[in-house]
Amino acid sequence: MTAPGFWDDQSKAQKVINQVKDLKDKVETMSKLEESQEELELMLELITEEEDDSLLPELEEGIQTLKKELNDFELNLLLNDPYDKNNAILELHPGAGGTESQDWASMLLRMYTRWAEKRGFKVETLDYLAGEEAGVKSVTLLIKGHNAYGYLKAEKGVHRLVRISPFDSSGRRHTSFVSANVMPEVDDDVEVEIRSEDLKIDTYRSSGAGGQHVNTTDSAVRITHIPTGIVVTCQSERSQIQNRERAMKILKARLHERMMEERQKELAELQGTQTEIGWGNQIRSYVFHPYSMVKDHRTQVEVGNVQAVMDGEIDVFIDTFLRKRINQSKDQD
Repeated sequence: MTAPGFWDDQSKAQKVINQVKDLKDKVETMSKLEESQEELELMLELITEEEDDSLLPELEEGIQTLKKELNDFELNLLLNDPYDKNNAILELHPGAGGTESQDWASMLLRMYTRWAEKRGFKVETLDYLAGEEAGVKSVTLLIKGHNAYGYLKAEKGVHRLVRISPFDSSGRRHTSFVSANVMPEVDDDVEVEIRSEDLKIDTYRSSGAGGQHVNTTDSAVRITHIPTGIVVTCQSERSQIQNRERAMKILKARLHERMMEERQKELAELQGTQTEIGWGNQIRSYVFHPYSMVKDHRTQVEVGNVQAVMDGEIDVFIDTFLRKRINQSKDQD
């Protein structure tokens, strides 16, 4: 970083800084884990020598904490795909079912927000379209943090809810679906061709929160990519220019994702296999009635405490899926 000309290219310089910070964080984490292990070993020696069982509960708690921290650190090291370290763009889209499915989308929005906050990630709302009676018609979040995409890519797919609907006066059981789409926020140096003549750009008045200025000017932006039909919107910023820049970032991520999926599909066809891409991939069921359980259909992991899951405790699903995926990749190699 002290080399002549290092700061001439701010983008490249920032990448180097981020890489250095990542390496420092890993070294510091490893040192802390080693210290924790040494402390537990000393505690075990003390218990053995003094024959004092009063410290056993503290030792057991420390061992469980260290196991979890080691597990998290190991998974962090395993997330080494090209975009794993990037920020994540998360989109939630309710399926058919009106208010019921829109309310389910708002529940998932809360779940992912709480999960991100517990990890120390920053959550920004890029676009939010409220439901007419309750819930949300669609929402787009930018989740900023190291490995945000690496973790959240495990959440891409359809999430199914089974419960007694609070919107049904007859108290009947309903099944609702919400699609979660997850993309990496791609860097400016990632090449995605977007021609200006392929874009249709509309402006409109924001419907979200943001004060008088946001709600009384045509600051919200909708961009349609004509060749693919992809539509992105952004209304989080106060100015039309800022919303346009953010919308273009989302569009770039969507087009990049589409390009990657097409490559995966072509590879799968060459290998004679089929890939699960898109809305048809139901990944998890959240059952509130007639029993309480959340089940991931890809890994068969089940959790009985539905409320804890809805409060953001989803790491067990993410961890198990990512490890399974990594192991499958190793087997193929």
